[in-house]
Amino acid sequence: MAYTPIKKLLLGITGGIAAYKTAELVRLLIKQGIDVQVVMTKSACQFITPVTMQALSGKRVFTDMWDSSIDNGMPHIELSRQADAILIAPASADFMAKIVHGGADDLLSTLCLARECPLMVAPAMNRQMWENPATQRNVAQLEQDAVFILGPDRGEQACGETGMGRMLEPEQLLAMLDVATTPKLLAGKNLLITAGPTMEMIDPVRAITNISSGKMGYSIAQAAWAMGAKVTLVSGPTALTPPPDVETVHVVSAGEMHDAVMARVPLQDIFISVAAVADYRPASPGTQKLKKSEHTLTLELSPNEDILTKVAAMDHGPFCVGFAAESEQLIEYASQKRLRKQLPLIVANLVDESMGKDDATLTLIDDRGDHPLPQASKTVLAHLLLQHVAGMLEES
Repeated sequence: MAYTPIKKLLLGITGGIAAYKTAELVRLLIKQGIDVQVVMTKSACQFITPVTMQALSGKRVFTDMWDSSIDNGMPHIELSRQADAILIAPASADFMAKIVHGGADDLLSTLCLARECPLMVAPAMNRQMWENPATQRNVAQLEQDAVFILGPDRGEQACGETGMGRMLEPEQLLAMLDVATTPKLLAGKNLLITAGPTMEMIDPVRAITNISSGKMGYSIAQAAWAMGAKVTLVSGPTALTPPPDVETVHVVSAGEMHDAVMARVPLQDIFISVAAVADYRPASPGTQKLKKSEHTLTLELSPNEDILTKVAAMDHGPFCVGFAAESEQLIEYASQKRLRKQLPLIVANLVDESMGKDDATLTLIDDRGDHPLPQASKTVLAHLLLQHVAGMLEES
């Protein structure tokens, strides 16, 4: 089953204070290139206005089942047929009960009943409402009806109490949305990935590093988690938030990354080396800050151990995927690197088209040749790469 990214999402908002979080969720969805159509219940309009959601989504917000602007007078049919998926966030206890029993007394509930696409709900309510047996019966029934339940989380609530019932944060919902709609091609696999730059200290305040943002590695980690893998992410210094439910090991130097990888790699099925690991480190880093002078500063550099080469040479080691970021002769240099390191697969990309950016163009190179991927977001490219890896594993 191929990965199909959500391009059009129908986002339903029901009555609850957590509706304020949905505004940020819309912003994140739009940033991911997803077309968002917002539908609100009358209760939702008491917490956040349709004007706010229209400004964020760039589209008119629907609230009325009898909206005459739809040509055929059937917004519950037209809107649901245009969506790849429906997400209700926040989903109140009342609305969840309505879905369970097939209620259809407003536009949003009717949309859910008339849908032909996946339905996801993000519960948000007081802890006692969540723990109530009636709510738990409804949750069980929704899961049995193939409705995806995203959350809730435990924490402080608007009522001042603490417990289960908080709606997931927008970043968590964005990740869970990916999980709910992604085929589990890597279920049962253990995957280790390195991401970001490394930093080699010259003295306590200066370092040698590079411009890697870590975005590609983090996107692959999230996509692998969405595909059902147990993921371990070894990350150099970045400004990124690790994906949820991914074991993340933070390191600074190439040596620390080497040690973190080698300690974990024996239990892995797949190793993906995305990190831009420094090739060299200062041979004798200063223990005190080096003082500025008018003279030329000369640094003696020592080579760092090649992590990917070492893992690829292991007996009974994991399936290894390397990355080759080049500034010229992309396919030639990447192909040479793949053969030199004896890798089944390498991912080639041009530095000026990918490093630090949200989009990229990648070429996958294996024994069968070159497989160019279309220019796309790193989120989409991560899924396409792992889909290719899953296919190679199945054939091996």
